This record gives sequence, C-alpha cells and structure tokens, in this order.
Amino acid sequence: MSDILERLLHSVESGKINRLSPFPPSLKGQDGADELCKQALDEGIKPDIILNEALIPGMSNIGEKYSQGRAFVPEMLISAKAMTAAMKHLKPFFISGEIKRKGVFVIGTVAGDLHEIGKNIVSMTIEGSGWEVVDLGVDVKADKFLETIEKYPGSVVGMSALLTTTMASMESIVKEIKNKYPGKVIMVGGAPLSHEFCNSIGADFYSPDPRGAVEFLKKLGA
Repeated sequence: MSDILERLLHSVESGKINRLSPFPPSLKGQDGADELCKQALDEGIKPDIILNEALIPGMSNIGEKYSQGRAFVPEMLISAKAMTAAMKHLKPFFISGEIKRKGVFVIGTVAGDLHEIGKNIVSMTIEGSGWEVVDLGVDVKADKFLETIEKYPGSVVGMSALLTTTMASMESIVKEIKNKYPGKVIMVGGAPLSHEFCNSIGADFYSPDPRGAVEFLKKLGA
C-alpha cells in the first residue's frame, strides 16, 4: 500500500479529520483525512482504491476496536466524521458512476424517539462502506419509511430506537413495512434491543454496533 493510503487509513481510524483538527494529539498539525484523500486523487490513485484500501479498512478497524471494548462512542463518532471528510472528495465519482454504489440504505430513528448519535454513526459507517444512505432523521413514522421504500424499491431498511418506550413503535413500523413489502430486509439497532426482540418483531437482523451492520450488508452479496 502506498504511504498516502496508509496515512489516510490511519487518519480515519484515529479520527484525524483535517489539518486544523486537534484530535488526536499525536497528529496535531498534520494533514487529516480531508487533505490526504484529495492528495491521493491528485496523485492519480483511483477513487475505488482509495475507498477499498483506506476508508473502508479504517472504519473497519475502529469498528472492531469498538466491538472489543477498546474504543467507545466518541471515538467511533470522530472516526466517522473523518471518513465523511474524505468521502466528500469521492462523491463526484459516485455520481458519475466511476464508483458503483453497493445499494441504497434507508435509515431512521423510529417515531417517538429523538436520539440520533447511534443512527448517525451507523449512517456514516455504512456510507463509508460504499452504500448510498438515505437518512430520514428522528421521530420517523411508518408512512415516511413506506414512502421512501417506494422511491427506492431495492433498498435495505435500518431502524434505531434508544428508549424502551419506543420499542413498540419499532415493532408496529416493522409490521407495516412487512405487510406491504414482505421481502423487505430490515435491520434494527439501539441500546435496549436484542436478537430476541429483533426476531419477535419480524425484523431480519440486529447488531449492537455499526461493524455488525456492515458485515450483514456484505452477506447480502452487495
């Protein structure tokens, strides 16, 4: 791997967004994901190589640390922001078709719930793995999910809930979607959820962390 790709990977993994960002202290004053991604493109490195050899591995590494308890939500969030800073340079290549999107991922925090940090981390991580993400925001009702699914018929759906009181809302939304689109793949996540709850409401997959969601999407063949 070239030196610039190694530095870009490390910037994403460690959360070095750009030259001005103070975190992490060990990289203070150095170029971050923003500058390094642009430099890689300027040097003629193909955008798909940048994505697959630097951005995706960088997020995968921090995701693995999170799964093992060696990184926490703030580290995941800042790594996702670093990845997003790099991704803005690649977006024109997605639009032109030079980089192929793996699919469309529709995500939202369910009706009655206004929490979004976990959803945002998942959104940015999945976007960084090559998917187009349609983020519906928070307090999303069934009709908004259904309207968006109609617009993106081949999409995979993700739902988040952080409150036990909104788990019932998640269940009803899943049932409404499955009634209209029986084959629709639905992933769920959030602190109070479990594999058992996922199965009981008819959803297809549950993960306690973003890395699990990315791995599940890989298994779909995308």
